This record gives sequence, structure tokens and C-alpha cells, in this order.
Amino acid sequence: MNTHQEKLWSKEFIIITVCNLLLFLNLQMILPSFPVYTKDAFGASDFAVSLVTSLFALSAIATRFFAAGILQKGRASVILYCGIAIAALSTAGYYWCGSILLLLVMRVLFGIGFGLSSTTLPTMAADVIPPKRMGEGIGYFGLSTSLAMSIGPIIGLSLLGNYGFGTLTAVGTAVLLIIFPLALANRSAAVLPAPPLAKPSEKSSHNTGEAFKKIALPGLLNLLLSITYGGLLSFLALYGKEAHLSHISYFFLFNALAIFIVRPFSGKIFDSKGPFILLTSGASSVMCGLFTLSIASSTSFVILSAMLYGFGYGMIQPSVQAWMIKEVHVEQRGIANSMFFNTLDLGVAAGSMLLGLVAMHFNYSGMYRLSALVMAVFLVLCLAGFLLKKGKKPAEDVRKSA
Repeated sequence: MNTHQEKLWSKEFIIITVCNLLLFLNLQMILPSFPVYTKDAFGASDFAVSLVTSLFALSAIATRFFAAGILQKGRASVILYCGIAIAALSTAGYYWCGSILLLLVMRVLFGIGFGLSSTTLPTMAADVIPPKRMGEGIGYFGLSTSLAMSIGPIIGLSLLGNYGFGTLTAVGTAVLLIIFPLALANRSAAVLPAPPLAKPSEKSSHNTGEAFKKIALPGLLNLLLSITYGGLLSFLALYGKEAHLSHISYFFLFNALAIFIVRPFSGKIFDSKGPFILLTSGASSVMCGLFTLSIASSTSFVILSAMLYGFGYGMIQPSVQAWMIKEVHVEQRGIANSMFFNTLDLGVAAGSMLLGLVAMHFNYSGMYRLSALVMAVFLVLCLAGFLLKKGKKPAEDVRKSA
């Protein structure tokens, strides 16, 4: 029994990680193709195109709160099956939409399905990862998302360009349907343990409000990191034109490469040293990456900035997620994962809007320098949070000894 608990690469963990890869592969295949499709098929305005992304994100965020509440009660399989079914049906439904309004309805439905599934899978993963290897396990689990982000847009745009939107939606639907037999083969992992009955003295520690307090700081840090990523997703191509950088797309390739390199190591460091060293080192690396990008004058600078940003991102994001999971009780892991993904989505959306306003008044180079300052705020909050926590420990020790 102890050997099983210490084993990371169990059958359950591998299957859950593959399911997460397929879920995010569907998202990343179709997401970059939607602006092209909505413009060509419906002659949609830029505002309508933006709604395709924003309505999906908002519905996913709202749904995660609902999913987190159900996950506290136990069985994750029902939520996962419902989420994948809704996401698959709406993906297939894209092709049959005869108007932009119906397409937006499908995007809202997909957001609901994605919100349910993206909260459930990491919660299931956390349940089968040995507690002492949580950072390492979440790091490897997160690589599935990184892999999907790397290859999904390439596959999606290739299918759209060579075979059309119908083929793209068919492949996207098939990718999601593969999750069903995998999840059925992994039914033991799809059922989270029922939450234990709390003793009267333990009730406050299992309180939902108390859980949110414990994960507020890592959630805020994840939001700040995601703001910088939103600026990259939305404006990197435009910055490439402004700065006459012909190979600006290399940024995402080398960013993904750096994340792949650092994530396994960062997870092991988290388990042995905790999050502080990873968060401060990661924030410093992201700052340097953004500043290097803001002064880039050649492809070499773009690659260097991507590697620096990727190393920092690969240290911070899995550490924040593992930190959140370890801060809450086992039946509240759904709350932690809901907070993690919601702060990520909110950060990306806020980064796109707020940094877009900065770019309007200055330029993209200045915008990325401001993004570096966002990470300076990240560092200050991180240091303050850990100093405050360190200051509380002696006081708690005094109370215990008394």
C-alpha cells in the first residue's frame, strides 16, 4: 500500500494526464482558427470576433465555481462525463451554425463543458499524486497543457487551411470523444473519496471561506503572471510588425521548449524546498524575458527572451497550482483548481484589455516594459506574503508551547 502511494507514474495518473492533453488539444486546435472562420463565414466585426473568445472564457469561469462545489461532495466522474459531452456536442455544433448568434451560443456551451472538465481533471490528478511528490506531479501533469499549446494551433490552422472548418470540427470532436473510453478504463480514479466528517474542532479549517483565504495570495500571483501572458497572446504578432522582427513566431516555440525543460526540475524543487525560491527566481526570469523582448532587434533576442520567459513561467505556474492544492483540505481541491484556472483566464483577459490600452497610448515595446513591472509587483507581493507567513510561525509556536 505504501509503495502505491509513493508511486507517481501510476496507470491512473497517466490516463488523467492524457485526458487533459486531449481536452486542451481541442481548445488550442480551434481557438486560433475561430477569428479566421468568423470573418470569412459571417463577415463578422472585430467586436463580434472578440466575443467568440470572451464569452467562452466568461462561461468557463462561472461554471468552475459550480464544479468546485460539486467536487467537494465526491464523485468527479459525473462532472467529467457531462463536461466532455457538452464540449464535444458544442464542438460538432460549430459546423451547423448558420449565424454568428448561434455560433456564440455554441461558444458559451463549450465554455460550460470546458469549465467542468478543466476543473475536474487536475482535481483527479491531485488525488492520485503522492502528497510528498505533489509539486513534481503537478509539473508533469501541466506538461500536457504545454504540449497542447505547442502543437494544437499548428494542427488546427493546418486542418482549416487544407481541409476546411468542417474537418477541423470533426477532428476536434473526435479528440474529445477519445476521453470517454480512457475515463471509463480509469473509473477508480474518476471517483474522488467522499469527504470525511469533520470533528467540531476541525470545521473552521474545512470552511470554504477559509480555503479561499489560504489560496488568495497564490491566486493573485497567478493573475499577475497571466496578465503578462495575455499581452503576449494578443499583441506579439503586432509587435513583430512594429519592430520589424520577421521571426517573432519563434517566441512561442522556444517558450514552450523552455517550459518543457524546467517543469520536471521545478516540481522536485517545490517538493523539497517549497514555492518561495521558485516563485522569486521565476519572476526574475520572466521580468528579464519581457524586458529583453521589449528591446529585441533580431531573432536571437526573440529566442533569448522566449527562453527566459519560458523558464520563469515553467517555474511559477505549476508551483502556484501545487501550492494552492496543498493549502486546502482534500475535498476542497476542486476549489483550489477552480481558483487557479479562473485567475489564469481572468489574467489573460485583463492583460489583453489593459495592455492594449497601454499600447494605444505608447507602443508595443513600452507595453512589454510595463509588463515587466507587473512582475516586479509580483515579486513584492511574494516577498511580503512569505515574510508575513514566517512572522506568524514563531507566534504560533509560542501559543502551542504555552
